[in-house]
Amino acid sequence: MRSIRQMTQKMLLVIGFGLGLGFVAATASASPTMPQNGVEYTVLDRPQPAEGGKKVEVIEFFGYFCPHCNALEPVIAAWVKKQGDNIVFKRIHVNFHDLVTQQKLYYTLEAMGKTEEFHAKAFAALHIERNRLQSDADIMEFVTKSGLDKQKFMDVYNSFAVQSKVNRSAQMQDAYRIDSVPMFAVDGRYMTDPAMAAKGLGRVTEDAQNVAGIQVLDFLFNKILKDKNAPAAAAPAASKVTPAAPAAKDAAKKK
Repeated sequence: MRSIRQMTQKMLLVIGFGLGLGFVAATASASPTMPQNGVEYTVLDRPQPAEGGKKVEVIEFFGYFCPHCNALEPVIAAWVKKQGDNIVFKRIHVNFHDLVTQQKLYYTLEAMGKTEEFHAKAFAALHIERNRLQSDADIMEFVTKSGLDKQKFMDVYNSFAVQSKVNRSAQMQDAYRIDSVPMFAVDGRYMTDPAMAAKGLGRVTEDAQNVAGIQVLDFLFNKILKDKNAPAAAAPAASKVTPAAPAAKDAAKKK
């Protein structure tokens, strides 16, 4: 007869094999085009206020210091443009390395209405031209080379409004529990990033991760947009109530 120990070992092997098959099946079914909660995206335990209204709010948490954010920038810019008037897109420049100068650079460009023109140039200054953007002098070198109005830039750069944006970004970073970038928050409820989106694909290139990230964003964005614009359920029609017939006279008046 088999010993209890041998039988137990066999049962554990069978259970382990079954669990392994289950894991493989779950991984195989995972896809950036049909993402699953806990695999290609996550749901926030504490949803955050979103300002989209009938539109969908998408927040990109990024940093000029981040090479992955730099690689993703043209891809996400094209995706945002494709959404037209259906999106409220925001960027939050995080502070992982005490690089407040880079945060102030972004929020100054934003306040001046210059992000579309100079956002990619700021990435290029750091990752191609090797300007680290770590000091006010580095920032002014970028401003000078870019042709921005120095005085206007410095007035905004040193303003209370920009410092408030820096402070607010720290609050947002904590609220959304951001520990890496790039990271996306969709409608204050869902979180994803390119690496997470490509989790079920195995080892792939950064370009493939970015494509997967866009596919997951598409899925979440369209899901939320559909929910927001679904026609409200019609109120049930009130049932007709027949008025009660007037009570009959108890009896004819006695003559």
